[in-house]
Amino acid sequence: MRSSNFHPPPWQRLGRAGGLALVMMSSTAEEPADKSGYSLFRPVPRGMMRPMSLDRPDKTESPYTVDAGHYQLEMDLVSGFWDREAGPAGNVTTSGFAVAPMNWKAGLVNHVDFQWILQPYNRLRVDDPEAGPPTVRSGFGEMLTRLKINLWGDDGGPTALAVMPYVAWPTAGEDLGTDHVAGGIVVPFAVELPAGFGLGMMAQADFLKASDGDGFATVFVQTITLGRDLFGPVAGFMEFYSEVSTEGGVPWVGTFDFGLTWNFAEDWILDAGLNVGVTRSAPDLNPFLGLSHRF
Repeated sequence: MRSSNFHPPPWQRLGRAGGLALVMMSSTAEEPADKSGYSLFRPVPRGMMRPMSLDRPDKTESPYTVDAGHYQLEMDLVSGFWDREAGPAGNVTTSGFAVAPMNWKAGLVNHVDFQWILQPYNRLRVDDPEAGPPTVRSGFGEMLTRLKINLWGDDGGPTALAVMPYVAWPTAGEDLGTDHVAGGIVVPFAVELPAGFGLGMMAQADFLKASDGDGFATVFVQTITLGRDLFGPVAGFMEFYSEVSTEGGVPWVGTFDFGLTWNFAEDWILDAGLNVGVTRSAPDLNPFLGLSHRF
């Protein structure tokens, strides 16, 4: 995640909690079933539901929505973070962890779902020899609300596209998230490739207050991720993440991410992975373990 003053600390991925949806949609000659009559209060019958798709574990969001009348929980069981940079008096080490950041989803109507992202507990520690004793912050993180609208491909086809506006709310403790209301828009895209591969791409624009508190800035995020089933219910992905701010003096953030998913039971997926910083401004290491369930 970003290290700016807008999003949660860098180990927090759920605000942008990605997912190529390693369960890719298969193209078919048959017309998809008409599900336009279903809603939050009239659930889609189980036999008509689309394959389970996640907005994790990569940072690239999925363009697929939760079926109307159904719910999905996607969460990190635990996520760690470690970064070290050279300072005037020695190495500055920043570390921390998050417990159970989660994304609750509800299918409102066909092709639209609502998402509520919570970060119950974050802990951040900064060891800077020049500053004296370590600085420790802990507590609740920021809250996000999102609306995903699939434009095509939700129920079949070789490609899929969605738009997802979101709002971040200032519920976080000091240095643990945004201190003002902010928002943005995410545009995820997925495409089937030969040999069972799936490609995901995402463009995102975040609109937030500048880090010095004077005016506003826009942060542009681009990602690309490649996934494939490996054996049985296990799939893997690798991803590149890039973040550039219009604010002067804010460095480019880039990471290389990879991980595995295990669909160990119907409507249950376990995942694990590692995000590795490839620029100085990115966290060095961000390991994570996650779990998702559809109701």
